[in-house]
Amino acid sequence: MKLGGIGPLTGGAAIYGNAHNNGSQIAVDEINALGGAITIEYKFEDDEHDAEKSVNAYNAQKDWGMQVLIGPTTTTPAKAVGPETNADRVFMLTPSASSVEVIDGLDNVYQLCFTDPNQGTASAQYISEQGLGTKVAIIYNNADAYSTGIYNTFADEAENVGLEIVSVTTFTDDSANDFSVQLNDAKNAEADLIFLPIYYGPASLILTQANEMGYAPTFFGVDGMDGILTVEGFDTALAEGVILLTPFNADAEDARTQAFVEAYQAAYGELPNQFAADGYDCVWAIYEALQEIGYTSDMTTDEVCEALIALFNGGFTYDGITGEGMTWDASGAVSKAPKGMIIENGAYVGLD
Repeated sequence: MKLGGIGPLTGGAAIYGNAHNNGSQIAVDEINALGGAITIEYKFEDDEHDAEKSVNAYNAQKDWGMQVLIGPTTTTPAKAVGPETNADRVFMLTPSASSVEVIDGLDNVYQLCFTDPNQGTASAQYISEQGLGTKVAIIYNNADAYSTGIYNTFADEAENVGLEIVSVTTFTDDSANDFSVQLNDAKNAEADLIFLPIYYGPASLILTQANEMGYAPTFFGVDGMDGILTVEGFDTALAEGVILLTPFNADAEDARTQAFVEAYQAAYGELPNQFAADGYDCVWAIYEALQEIGYTSDMTTDEVCEALIALFNGGFTYDGITGEGMTWDASGAVSKAPKGMIIENGAYVGLD
């Protein structure tokens, strides 16, 4: 079975794509080592976190004969590729493109990550329940569907649970190099927690610039923050105490997580992040689903797609390292719970 992957191996979001690819490769190697009836031929294409390049990567995968796609890694490329897969009837399972726009109206597109609305709502609830902040500031990218989607649901749920939002400021990709205005607004409003529904790149700059101005609120992020400890040139000591919601904890004690972490460190020399774990789970979920539909090598891509859609809509359950008892609804959204993590001594530590 030809399994394709798409994500950023280069560019500003490369940490995500490389982790996705690396985690997927470990799963492919494990599955092929079983020597079962289903073996996987795997190929990954770089899209540089760019929508047009992601579509080009998809076309290259299609020419190669891809039967199932895991990816794209990030939201904007996934929004561009999803309609292409739908027209071609290729089953698509994205590990981490979390906007609801990725799956909207596309019966063949599914997410392994929890959706942006889920992250925003869960973050507001978690901050409130844990008493992490009394005055909350928000800095988000208003030109990014991922960031905006999480912000909107966070703001709605913050009102429901009684969180006081004292500052809301924005930026775009073009202005993501100076956050002094946003940080001063939060500081002047006496915010003791800043919510960052953004990617790790601008988050690392925000932490650096907050430190330079002597401002030390609690910083709270979501899955896009994962990867901040591996940003080149970033002083990871500044991430101490950062809290984020993520579905994966490399310190978890279950045997499967420990085996994955050990294999990942042996292969790549570093701890896996959530995106690596998502890629790993995507491959294993597809493999188990293929077993359930009775996949054979003579099935067409269309036949595989329709059979997987029926299975995922029919109560398929997958137990992985990013969640147990995962199920999907007809919209393509997954049901699983996020976990609270805090960065201590340069590592993620579970709060739950």
